[in-house]
Amino acid sequence: MKKNIMKTMCTDPEGKQEVLQGNIAFAVGCVRSGIHSVDGYPGTPSTEVIDRGLSQVQDMIKVGWSTNEAVAVGVGFGYTLAGNDAVVTMKIPGLFQAGDVFTSSSFFNDPRGALVYYIASDFTPSSTQHLVDPRYLFKTCFLPVLEPASHQDMLEAPGIAADIGKKYNTPVVILASGTLCHSEGLVTLNPTRKVDPVAMPESLRAFNLLPGIARMNYDRVVAERMPALQKMVEESPLNRRITGNGEIGIITYGANTIFAQEAAATLGKDIDILSLGFTNPLPMDLIRSFRKSIKGDVYVIEDGYRYLQEALTAAGLAVKGKAELSNRTEWSPALIAETLGTVIPKRKSEYEPVKRPPMICPGCPYRLFAETVARHKKRGTIEFAFGDIGCNALLYFMNALDTGLAMGASESKRIGYALAKPEKAAKCVSIIGDSTECHSGMDATRNAVFRNVPGVKIILDNFWTAMTGGQPAPTSPVNLAGEKVNFDIVKALEGTGTSVVTVDAYNRKEVQKSLRDVLKRASEGEYVTLVVRGSCIKKVPNSKKVNQLEIDHNKCDKCHTCLICPGIEKGEDDFPVFNNLCSGCGGSTPACAQMCPFDAMVPITEKAETAAKTEVEAPPEIEPVTIPKETLPEKLSVAIRGVGGQGNLFFGRVLTQLAFLAGYGDTNIVKGETHGMAQMGGPVISTFSCGKAFSPVLMPGGTDCLICMEASEILRPGYLELIKEGGRILLAKTEILPMGTTEDEYPDMEKVKAALTDITINEIDILAKAIELGDTSGRSANVVMMGALSNVSPFNTLPAELWLQALKGVSPTPGIWSANYKAFMAGREMITE
Repeated sequence: MKKNIMKTMCTDPEGKQEVLQGNIAFAVGCVRSGIHSVDGYPGTPSTEVIDRGLSQVQDMIKVGWSTNEAVAVGVGFGYTLAGNDAVVTMKIPGLFQAGDVFTSSSFFNDPRGALVYYIASDFTPSSTQHLVDPRYLFKTCFLPVLEPASHQDMLEAPGIAADIGKKYNTPVVILASGTLCHSEGLVTLNPTRKVDPVAMPESLRAFNLLPGIARMNYDRVVAERMPALQKMVEESPLNRRITGNGEIGIITYGANTIFAQEAAATLGKDIDILSLGFTNPLPMDLIRSFRKSIKGDVYVIEDGYRYLQEALTAAGLAVKGKAELSNRTEWSPALIAETLGTVIPKRKSEYEPVKRPPMICPGCPYRLFAETVARHKKRGTIEFAFGDIGCNALLYFMNALDTGLAMGASESKRIGYALAKPEKAAKCVSIIGDSTECHSGMDATRNAVFRNVPGVKIILDNFWTAMTGGQPAPTSPVNLAGEKVNFDIVKALEGTGTSVVTVDAYNRKEVQKSLRDVLKRASEGEYVTLVVRGSCIKKVPNSKKVNQLEIDHNKCDKCHTCLICPGIEKGEDDFPVFNNLCSGCGGSTPACAQMCPFDAMVPITEKAETAAKTEVEAPPEIEPVTIPKETLPEKLSVAIRGVGGQGNLFFGRVLTQLAFLAGYGDTNIVKGETHGMAQMGGPVISTFSCGKAFSPVLMPGGTDCLICMEASEILRPGYLELIKEGGRILLAKTEILPMGTTEDEYPDMEKVKAALTDITINEIDILAKAIELGDTSGRSANVVMMGALSNVSPFNTLPAELWLQALKGVSPTPGIWSANYKAFMAGREMITE
C-alpha cells in the first residue's frame, strides 16, 4: 500500500524537520492547527495547497474545489456560520473575481468560525494576467494582513490567522509570496491541536447587509476592531529585527526578508533588517523606533506597488524606495544588492537565447482546432478570435487567438464587438475552456441569448482544469472527493437557449466541417456554441501515450505539413522523425498523420531494439551512510536551466532530500522553481542551496555549478552571472528547437563555448545516454545529469550512496528505481574530476 506522505506530515510529532514547498507547508499547517475546512478555485501559484496537499487527507479535513472564487468565498463564509474555521485559497485575480463577497463579508463583527483567505501573489508575473497590488483593498476593508517571511511562517500561518480571526471577529488575509508558495525550505513541524467549532446562536439574523446594518457594522469596525488590531500588530512576535551595526537599514516583509538576508550574507554587509509580520495595520510605533535607531539610510523593499513606502512617507519618515512610476514589482537578492550600492558584473554575448513562447503540450486535443482556426484567419473567414484564460490562451502563439482579458470574458468581448459591428458577428468567434465556462463564462452565454446576439462561441472541453495541473471541474468525470459528477455542460448550455454542436477534437475533418457549418449559421443570424471535446493529454494513462507510426520515406514528399507538434521534427535528409516528446495523441488518431496529404505515416512494422545491454542491477535497498558534519561544505548551491518537460522539478526534489540526509537540516535548505506557463515548453529554472543559505533566488557570483539541460539555455539573461569564481557548467548536448524556429536561428554553441574561457565547461550527451539505456522517452536524462553532478566538486564530497538514497526516497517504485539507478550510475561514469 502506498504511503500517504501528507498524512504522515500532518500527524508526526512536533519538532520533526521536513523540507517542504511553501504551499504544502501551509496545507500541513491547516491540518496541524485544527482548521476544519478549506475551499478554493485552482489558481497558480496557490493551487497545490488543495491539489497536492489537502486532497490527500480528506478524512482529516473537509476540502473541495468550487466553480469559482466568489462561490468558494461564499462556501467558506457558510462554514464559519456553522462555527467552523475555514480557509479559502486563490491567487490575486481570483480575489477580484470574488470582490463582492470578499468586501461584503469583511465587516461583520459577531463571533463565528474563523474565515482565512490564503491569497498567493505573483508579481513577475509567471502565471497571472495582471500586477495589481491588493493591499490598498485590504486596508479599506479593515482586514488584518499577515505576510509570511519563510517556509516556517507558511506552516504556522493558518493557526495564527484563525486565532486572530476569532479573537477580533474578523476575516484574516494571508498574502503569500509566489516565491514562497513554489519554493521549498526547511521547516520544523509545529504542535498539533484539535479545535472545537464555535458555538453559534440559534439566529443568524445579525449576518445580513441591509444598508442600515452595513452602516452600523462599518462604524463598529472602525471604533473597535482597528484599535485592537493596531495594538496587536505592535506587540506581535512576527515582527522580527535582524540586528546589524546600525549604519544601514531595510524595512520589508514577506519573501523580501530572505532576499535581503541572502544579499547581506553574500556581500558580507552588516545590515539591520526590520521584517514586518503584518502589512495591515502597520506597526507604526515599531517602525518609527527602528528608523530612529539607524544612523544612515533606510530602504523600503516591497513587492507590488508602493503601499508600505507611501504609508511611511505620509507618516513623515525618511525612507528610500521605488520611484513613483517605477516598473519594479518584485525584488531579488541581486536587485537589493544593487540598491545598496553593489555593482553586479554583467556578461554580454553576441548570441541571443532561443525564443521559447509557451506552447500547448504534444498531443494536446486543441492542436487540430488551432490549425483550423489559423487557416480561417488566413483566408479572412475569421477576423478575430476573442480569447480567455487557461490552456486555450496558448493558442495565441499558433495564430488561432487574439485577445485575452480575464476569466470568462472571451464571449463578453465578442458580444460587445458584435453589437458595435453587427456585420462582423459571423466573422469573429470567442474561445474558452470548459472549466472556465463553468467558472464565469456561462454568464456571457446567457447574455448572448438574452441580448439576441448572433455568432459563434467555442468551448474547448478537455474535461479538467488543465492549465493548473488537471484539477476536477464540473465537466470532469469525478470531483475532488472521487464522487461522480452529474453536471452536463451540453444540457446546461442548451438550457440557456443556445444551439450546441459537439465535435471530436482529434477528428480533423469533423472539426473543419463543424466550424464551417457554425460560421454559416452565424451569418444567417443564429447564435451557436461549438463544443470541441478531447481529454487533456496529461490525464490520459501513459500506456496510451505511445507512438504507433513511422515515416514511409517512399511516400513522404518532405512537405513538412505534418510538423504541427513538438513531438515530430525534421530529421536526417529532411524526413520527419518522431522524437521523445511524442505522446501518440493519447491513443487517438495522431494529428500529424491527419495533416499528411500523402498518407506517409504508417503503422510501425518492427520496433528497433534500443535498450543497451547492461549487467547493472539496482539494489533493493541503499545502506544508509553518515557524514561527519565538520566535513560538509559551508554552503552548496546549484542552478538548473532547461525547457519545460525536462524534469527540472524532479531534479530539485532529489537535491533537497540529499541535503536533508547529509545533515544540512541543522542550517538551512532552500529550493526555488519556475511555475506557470513557462512549463509549457518555455524556459524554466530550478535553484537549490543548503547550508549558509536563505533565499531560493540566488545571488550572482555565489553558485557552485550551473546545469543546462538544453544547450542554448546557457544564454538566458542573468544565468551566467550566477556562477562563482572557479565554478563549473554542466552543459547537455540536447538542442530543442521550438516550433517555427529554424536551425539557422539556433546559436552556434561551439562559438558560445569558445567565448567562455574563464569557466570550466563539461559537455555531456545526457539524452543519448538515456535512450541508450532503453528509455526511449528520454525522461531519465535528468537523472543522468544528476549522476554527473555527483562526481564534480564540491558535490562529490557527498558519497554516491547518499545520492542514491535520496533518489530512491523520491521515486521508490521498483521499476522507476531500477531505471533511475542505471541512469544515475551511467551519469557518474560520463564525467570525473
